[in-house]
Amino acid sequence: MRGKLLFRVALFSAGPLAAALAMAGCGGGGSASANSSNPNLSVAPGTGSIDTNCTGCNATNSSGAPVEQFSATLSNGNTASVTWAVSGGDASTGAGTISSSGQYSPPSYLTADGVQVTVTATLASSSTTASAMLTVTPGFLQPLTPENVALGAGATVTVKGYIAEAGGSTGINFAVSNSATGSSGGEGALSAPSCQRGAQSFTHCSVTYTAPPAVSSTGATYIVATVGTSASKTSAEVLVNTADIASNPATHEGQLPLAVDLGSSGGNNNDYDTSGNQIVDCCSGTLGSLLEGSDGVQYLLSNNHVLARSDHASVGDRIIQPGLIDANCTPNGEPGSQTTVVGSLTGWLSLKSAETNADAAIAQVAAGAVSPTGDILELGPRQPDGTLAAAAPGVSSSGGKGETASLQMKVAKSGRTTGLTCAAISALDLDVSVDYFSDCAETKPYLTKTYTNQLAISGNEFSDAGDSGSLVVDTGDAEPVGLFFAGGTDASGVGEGVASPAPDVLNELSAQVGSGTTYAFVGTADHAVSCLNYGDGTVNAAQARELSDEQISRGLQAAAQARALVNPSAGILGVAAGKSNDRPGEAAVIVYVAENSSAAVPAEAGGVRTMVIAASAQAVASGTAPLTNYAQGNAPLPAAELARAMAIKQQAAGALMRQNPAFFGVGVGQSLDNPREAALVIYVDRKHVPANLPQSVDGLRTRYIVMNRFHVTRSYAVPTQSRCSPGGRAEKPVDFDPLLRKPLDPPLD
Repeated sequence: MRGKLLFRVALFSAGPLAAALAMAGCGGGGSASANSSNPNLSVAPGTGSIDTNCTGCNATNSSGAPVEQFSATLSNGNTASVTWAVSGGDASTGAGTISSSGQYSPPSYLTADGVQVTVTATLASSSTTASAMLTVTPGFLQPLTPENVALGAGATVTVKGYIAEAGGSTGINFAVSNSATGSSGGEGALSAPSCQRGAQSFTHCSVTYTAPPAVSSTGATYIVATVGTSASKTSAEVLVNTADIASNPATHEGQLPLAVDLGSSGGNNNDYDTSGNQIVDCCSGTLGSLLEGSDGVQYLLSNNHVLARSDHASVGDRIIQPGLIDANCTPNGEPGSQTTVVGSLTGWLSLKSAETNADAAIAQVAAGAVSPTGDILELGPRQPDGTLAAAAPGVSSSGGKGETASLQMKVAKSGRTTGLTCAAISALDLDVSVDYFSDCAETKPYLTKTYTNQLAISGNEFSDAGDSGSLVVDTGDAEPVGLFFAGGTDASGVGEGVASPAPDVLNELSAQVGSGTTYAFVGTADHAVSCLNYGDGTVNAAQARELSDEQISRGLQAAAQARALVNPSAGILGVAAGKSNDRPGEAAVIVYVAENSSAAVPAEAGGVRTMVIAASAQAVASGTAPLTNYAQGNAPLPAAELARAMAIKQQAAGALMRQNPAFFGVGVGQSLDNPREAALVIYVDRKHVPANLPQSVDGLRTRYIVMNRFHVTRSYAVPTQSRCSPGGRAEKPVDFDPLLRKPLDPPLD
């Protein structure tokens, strides 16, 4: 579920939930038939297909779960008032459910490779019915494990996938590809997959990837997985690198020996939900870094929602490593727990307070439990075996107070789920709204908090669920620049993250938590950090997107009008029709300017965005000039241009977000259509995209990022076997249900 940084792995503890799941289907297994229309009533769609899980699919409800929407129509074309029902389906898990509005949800898993479900609409005023046939197939239970990995020449990694099927004969097909959705290309080779199936466990398949024997340049390769005839698709990204670095996020998840290094799995010992006396799920994140107070005491730093359970914790709560998600939701102190108490919750910046502008909490370190030098996993140099050593962040330039980030600065983070990754600061001065919940399962909304002056980070695989609390550092000197706390994936599959500026975090903790105590990062002399950059597919995705006939027509007409701009003596060499990078899916007028030219180009021509590309006169004349440009690697924005954009943003951001709830973030970045100019970076809720999006605001270009709303990146899991809450007793398990038992290997949550 890349679109939402919360993995809802369908594995629950045994007990009363089994009965509830058995009742979830509205009609039991059996034969299915359909008649989608009759003279008085029709149902649409008449046929369809859906996965039990929907990785890579767009038909989802507000929680990200797969759905199929049905409608009923009278013979005169009016909407019919009907009652809905489903029948057929899986012999064990039933047919799924359908709401009163006709929104169908499949069962959580199947025991066969595919089943037929009949969706029936009955007129409220008579017995007239019409029905539709839906094919349900098993989808992926979770992302591949690992989701990302870095390898040198000839190195290998085993990749595993689970599908939501118990029994049956379906397996997972793996392919090496040069894209996350492709089926060919890429580097390296795969072994034959090995699958394990059974009525008592979910089907899971493994494959071994081997990097090529020689690597000429660092680049990303994808291991793409598909299942049966399903449209569901998921992938793992392999960074094949010339530096011969081996980096697997799995090293961040398990229980570490004392004194533990940071950048590892951790959280509050009470971060779980219960039903009756049973634990039904749990949450955790990342133990980010080490602080030292002016009182001489050392403290762990992470997010409020990781250490303080989004304001719902108590001072003194035990902070553990690894977090509950990596310990079968078994709290420390309970039989079978494989966790270590590494700290005691000290304080946090209240989310409810209007005076706070960061998601942060600290915990006093338990004696001997944490590396006293503040070492963070993989932040150090390459070792002889290719792995990266742990190292403390750099503090010599800032005196431990953190560094101010700049636009396009290369930054890295070391987190529980994706390990060491790096990307670029894509927007500054970001105002952003983030939703919080009071439970792990996110069924109980707590509040929506709007932060100001945050940092946006854009890049493939930079972060995912469980990376909350990671310290973001400058790759050039390892100085802290931010505290990572929220993220998501845009409509093109590129990761978007949010961090609070590191100096601001320290200042707020000192002012509101310390009672006179000030804090500084524990670290060492500044040093470089290996940059494991999995790429940024923003521009490629924008250029790969097909334009509508309307947009093609608009682009051609605007390009014809824009010929009036051509003036070689002024540095403008030619124009052409193209595609916008700032607003994927919209046309652009390409304006070719002479290399090293300072030609002024308007933000739009003929009502269409302009894209400015430097080229030679010969290339323009011969038709070989490029059709797009890339912001990466371009010169920094002039200080005056950045200041102008900041001033416009300060005036416009609040009004934009208030007037249109679809806008949930506004910051200042670099235009991808003209990297010489700044842009107002606007985050748009993909479920409520306005029909018309302004091409500029007060003369400043706009760049739109369409995605699900930002999500706090704490990871969510459920126990893989019966787990009672502390002080309670687990009930006797009922008959086997694969959703209530442990798979052969623990999944990545």
